[in-house]
Amino acid sequence: MTDDLSTAPVDEHWMRHALALADRAQREFDEIPVGAVLVGSDGQLLGEGWNLNIINHDPSAHAEIMAMREAGKRLGNHRLIGCTLYVTLEPCAMCAMALVHARVARVVFAATDPKTGACGSVFDLVADPRHNHRVQVCGGVLAKDASLRLTNYFRAKRGRPLLSPDDI
Repeated sequence: MTDDLSTAPVDEHWMRHALALADRAQREFDEIPVGAVLVGSDGQLLGEGWNLNIINHDPSAHAEIMAMREAGKRLGNHRLIGCTLYVTLEPCAMCAMALVHARVARVVFAATDPKTGACGSVFDLVADPRHNHRVQVCGGVLAKDASLRLTNYFRAKRGRPLLSPDDI
């Protein structure tokens, strides 16, 4: 995993889009605020998604999967070669392996997931040399913004006071 403090402007642009989708997940569906955007090698938006696993009663309806499903339909292909996935939370094992199977070139995430992260924090599934494809990883892009959303979502659920950006 690379934590590049000199984040490319394009990465921040797409991560802000993913953060807006995370806000939508919480606001419109009371879902955990995670958003994802899949962008082609030409810079075109191919798919976007947010968590829908609670409302859809679907354990696979994570933001990453929803964005990849939309992109696959748009491309007419299950392979997402050359694409970059932007997601507000480090992918879990399920999503990390979907990235590998889809041949996504790169994943850029905001906040690390210290419990189930599978792109370098707890596990590093996307870089395992036993796979026939490895995904380039860039973590920490707008991490503070994503962490605050996630933390406050769970604090609100537990009836605890919300944190400010200075608290993170």
